[in-house]
Amino acid sequence: MLEKQFTLAARHTNIRTEVAAGFTTFMTMAYILFVNPSILSNIPGLEHSAPALAAATALTAAVPTLLMALLTNTPYALAPGMGLNGVLTFDVCLQHRVPWQTAMGVVVIEGAIIAVLALTRAREAIMNAIPMGLKRAIAVGIGLFITLLGMVNAGLVKANTADAPLTYGSFHHKEVLVASIGLAMTLLFVAFRWRAALLLGILCTTIVALFAKVAHLPPAHQLLQLPQFTTLGRADVLGALHPALWSTILAFVMSDFFDAMGTILGVGQQANLVDAAGRLPRLREILFVDGFAALWGGFCGASSATTYIESASGVAVGGRTGLTSLVVGCLFLLALFFSPLVTIVPAQATAPALIIVGFLMLSSVRDIEFHRLEEGFPAFITIVTIPFTYSIARGIGLGFLSYLLVMLAQRRWREINPLLVIVSALFVLSFWLS
Repeated sequence: MLEKQFTLAARHTNIRTEVAAGFTTFMTMAYILFVNPSILSNIPGLEHSAPALAAATALTAAVPTLLMALLTNTPYALAPGMGLNGVLTFDVCLQHRVPWQTAMGVVVIEGAIIAVLALTRAREAIMNAIPMGLKRAIAVGIGLFITLLGMVNAGLVKANTADAPLTYGSFHHKEVLVASIGLAMTLLFVAFRWRAALLLGILCTTIVALFAKVAHLPPAHQLLQLPQFTTLGRADVLGALHPALWSTILAFVMSDFFDAMGTILGVGQQANLVDAAGRLPRLREILFVDGFAALWGGFCGASSATTYIESASGVAVGGRTGLTSLVVGCLFLLALFFSPLVTIVPAQATAPALIIVGFLMLSSVRDIEFHRLEEGFPAFITIVTIPFTYSIARGIGLGFLSYLLVMLAQRRWREINPLLVIVSALFVLSFWLS
């Protein structure tokens, strides 16, 4: 039955590999179950709603991930996006004093716009209009982004209060030591070519973290709890249609649209789902589910959901089909009741997996023709901007604009796809408004 549903043999995989990949992806993104509530609980009216926000986060991740599995047969997992949840909290709600219900209405509208664009094939057309060099650069940029996330989670890189924006972490801190030991173990597992190397690395590092008291087991009586759904269905869509919020909706659409696009392309290339022309199978369905996820996240009261970069960790283990996503979605459903157990895995345990996945995603850089200015420079700008700004959308936008600039300077404007011009104009507008 599973073979027929997910065509495992055709993608050179099997049930054991897909299940291991699903567990790996879930482990690397399970942090969202406690990080997202901690961010959203800063919003007035949600200060004491952490249990409900945790349930909303798990439900927001589970449903679209299961849809991705069943409708697209791809190994993408979805959950509330980091970045937009911060903008929603600190900019929209705290700085501009928008009620949280109205802010969630903004997310519902944004998701609806993206879903409609997917149904009309506009989003698919934009993805297919991106030059192949930029598609490869997006994958490389995301690889560096994932690496930086892993290094920060490990404590090996941290913000600096002196002259340099970043500095190194200290090995006098046990968190850094735990992550470093975990990285060494995971690297050995990868070198041994163990198919579940990343998952095994996460589990072994978690054990080390427990002994080092970096992670802690919750009391037995707190392992099981019934979910609370007090934020479900509270989004104020009509209030979000106020003209004062139109620029906010546009900013959310542009960010979510291209963050997800970059992730889908980057992870798709790593999973060998992209053909020679840079096209993905069932792209329309993938993009629709991603748009629905944003809408669903607003409806649940958990902020906008999107396709997760951490899906690459499951792909690195061998995940190639929707069975990987099915496992992830089911684990998020279980997390509705066992969220304290999920939070045992510390950031230091998933950091090694992210660092190694970042390394694996850099392979696309060899296919970028840097000797050609029209391909090399936009690719370079995309690659460095994504990790340095913590924004996939910003990197894609600057890559588009630099590509147009070089092509115009070379008097090759007839070769430019008109869709790229339109999208680049929208990027300029969103940069101005942000």
